[in-house]
Amino acid sequence: MDLRKLKKLIDLVQESGIAELEITEGEERVRITHTVANSGPFYAQPQMMMPSYAMPATAVASPAAAVVAEPAAPDGHVVKSPMVGTLYRSPTPGAKSFVEIGQTVNTGDTLCIIEAMKLMNEIEADQGGVIKAILIENGQPVEYGEPLFIIG
Repeated sequence: MDLRKLKKLIDLVQESGIAELEITEGEERVRITHTVANSGPFYAQPQMMMPSYAMPATAVASPAAAVVAEPAAPDGHVVKSPMVGTLYRSPTPGAKSFVEIGQTVNTGDTLCIIEAMKLMNEIEADQGGVIKAILIENGQPVEYGEPLFIIG
């Protein structure tokens, strides 16, 4: 993707007020993000799947750009993933989930299982309370420190 095309895409993002634009063309991928939080520059970084290279193109953020609002998280204790793996909400496929929203749990109750390197690791509640939110779906990959549940 040439620099003229990148400049046009950057101008388009600035003028339209959208927060993010991602375009894939063959093996090249460009993501342009536009935020106002610090009124600093934003970057367009072309990437190839293989081999990778980067040609940053910058533009100054305009004060009239759109503000991205974060969704409000429920109040309570956040249970985070202690490892990278795949989260399962029930002990076996088709079985009842360990916990549901609104259910009361005690310290040490199993909330889910995270499979990591073919090992099933039970994730237990580190605090008692009521499950206010379940933040990840069954069978989805999780990262270390990613919020999983909110206990109130």
